[in-house]
Amino acid sequence: MTSAHHDHHHGSGGHAGHSHGVSKDADGRWLAIALTLIATFMAAEVVIGIVAQSLALISDAAHMLTDAVSIVLALIAMRLAARPARGGFTYGLKRAEILSAQANGLTLLLLGAWLAYEAVRRLIDPPEVEGGLVFGTALAGIVVNIAAAWCISKANRSSLNVEGAYQHILNDLFAFIGTAIAGLIVLLTGFAQADAIATLVVVVLMFKAGYGLVRESGRIFLEAAPAHLDPDGIGDQLVAHPSVSEVHDLHVWAITSGQPALSAHVLVEPVADCHTVRRDLEKVLQSDYEISHTTLQVDHAPAEVLEVRTGAPDDGSHCESPHGPIHRDEPHAH
Repeated sequence: MTSAHHDHHHGSGGHAGHSHGVSKDADGRWLAIALTLIATFMAAEVVIGIVAQSLALISDAAHMLTDAVSIVLALIAMRLAARPARGGFTYGLKRAEILSAQANGLTLLLLGAWLAYEAVRRLIDPPEVEGGLVFGTALAGIVVNIAAAWCISKANRSSLNVEGAYQHILNDLFAFIGTAIAGLIVLLTGFAQADAIATLVVVVLMFKAGYGLVRESGRIFLEAAPAHLDPDGIGDQLVAHPSVSEVHDLHVWAITSGQPALSAHVLVEPVADCHTVRRDLEKVLQSDYEISHTTLQVDHAPAEVLEVRTGAPDDGSHCESPHGPIHRDEPHAH
């Protein structure tokens, strides 16, 4: 007997009180406000950075450019992800935000590499830097980034894109603090290399944020289990149900950020009710792991599986090509 269940409750409300996406109207408004603040200040900072010959200001502006791009992509991805699933796109376009997050992460890494080269060059041969302009502009940048971070904190940060933009703006805030300190040092002591040192601090933050985005988006594209979920532990908990003989072909992945999914083949005792067991397992997945998007194939265990539990060798004949470990309520390899 086979019983497969698929939870189709999608939307901005999400499952179990948490959201799987961004609210197109409310979140879009907060993101647009943050984008306006960042873009306006970024344009002014580029001009001031050129006038002041400050690579630190230009690197801060470059970092803000990636923030602005990430917000624009988040707004676009928000629209795409809201489209219903149809045709060949059975999940809709929910991974559009993952594509933009990965593009943003790669941009951060490439831009950081260029700024690192320029910073080292300026450490060796520093130009004249207008410390007063650097200091004043950095103070203004601190205020703008605090305002932008507050706006994005109002949006739904379960989205990898929105959370990425939020973390980048926090990084910008720390970078502007470093730039302000560098500008003050140049202003008071004339130590021009402080500007290049502040740039290297920004580069480190850019590398950290870029690597994080590429790693997280890469995990989703490679269908890896979300970092906070252990498939082996989940399999062991499912097979601990008194009516379950075996769990195999267990797959855990993320459709998009904040939306984990699971599928598995579950074998139960001959006298067990497949539908009841399935509902029990779904409750465990929902309550313990917050996984609501599940597909469980539940069958009565064939004789060879039951014989394994009494000590007979396992030839795996109950399934032609099982994927991953086979979970039984006994010591087994993972």
